[in-house]
Amino acid sequence: MVPLSDLAVRKAKPSAKPYKLADANGLYLYVSKAGARRWRYDYRHDGKRKTLSIGAYPYVGLADARAKLEDARKLLADGVDPATHKRKVHQKRELEQRNTFAVLADEYIARLEDKGRAPATLEKNRWMKSLVPSQVQNMPISDITSGDVLEVLQTIEASGRRETAHSVRTFIGSVFRHAISTLRVEYDPTYALRSSLLPPKVTPRAAITDPGKIGALMAAIDDYDGWVTVAAALRFNALTFARPGEVRLATWDEIDLEDAVWRIPAERMKMRRPHDVPLSNQAAVLLNGVRRVSGRGKLIFPSIRSAHRPLSENAMNSALRRMGFTKDEMTAHGFRAMASTVLNEKGYRVDVIESQLAHIEPNKVRRAYNRALYWDERRHMMQDWADLLDKLRDR
Repeated sequence: MVPLSDLAVRKAKPSAKPYKLADANGLYLYVSKAGARRWRYDYRHDGKRKTLSIGAYPYVGLADARAKLEDARKLLADGVDPATHKRKVHQKRELEQRNTFAVLADEYIARLEDKGRAPATLEKNRWMKSLVPSQVQNMPISDITSGDVLEVLQTIEASGRRETAHSVRTFIGSVFRHAISTLRVEYDPTYALRSSLLPPKVTPRAAITDPGKIGALMAAIDDYDGWVTVAAALRFNALTFARPGEVRLATWDEIDLEDAVWRIPAERMKMRRPHDVPLSNQAAVLLNGVRRVSGRGKLIFPSIRSAHRPLSENAMNSALRRMGFTKDEMTAHGFRAMASTVLNEKGYRVDVIESQLAHIEPNKVRRAYNRALYWDERRHMMQDWADLLDKLRDR
């Protein structure tokens, strides 16, 4: 049999009936009455005659059709039905096309929500997803390479947002690890990029640590003539050096004045584990005073607009600005650094201070028991801290 030539294939015209132009080894060009030309291969598998569709001409040329034929013949030699193999590959590809990065990212965020992660955490992850370009989001996740991810990260880094680039790398890696755990991909392309980005520029939050200036700060808070719960929240923040968000969202049912403790539930903590805060005498007095204003509601420090809404994220910082403290001098978050610096200088044990700050405990066994870790030392330290704030204010 004389093999087909490119010229013969190009000249194949429709006729009254479909016909075949044979090549070699079972390959032929099927020409329909309408003139459509398709490559086919007739073979036998498990004693049955079958036909494999190889592709339409001219999208698949003669040379490509012969190459595909050889692939099919190799499968047959290995006992694999080429038509079944083709169908499985097609089905797998369809599944991959549906499993885009965007789909897996949404699944990952939904899983975080099911685990009870804080709304702020969910919103941050949605924001990081939005920083991934749409062309990458719409790619099958199995097609995304380390190079694709690196291009995304370098674009963010080039805009000066180094910390954001690192956060997005972590987010993309989390999505891939979710895909690995659900058998959608086999590797995480971000692993190879661990050292590919410049380190983030760390800008510490502004905090007053000089004792004289701390006294002036506390006096300014006491003299603040704005909304009463803002001033109370600032003083409570100073007394407990909790995170501002933990203070803003504090509720009365978390307070036990009899045992002098503020029990913050896990869902409101950054590390997603409960944290107990010893209350100094000054903190208890402050809470009793605030109760006259907000005691009928759930929130300890409600907004001026509604007893059912907490203070806004900017309320305490705005009050500090009204008092004359610039953003480069003091922030609501700065009370943590203020307390940590002064208490370390006064010789309190680092472990006690870190436990009060609710910083993550690296030892998993110790972490399980540190809700009230160093409790007696912390209670003593918190009362000393409150007394020191009063002393500095009254100088």
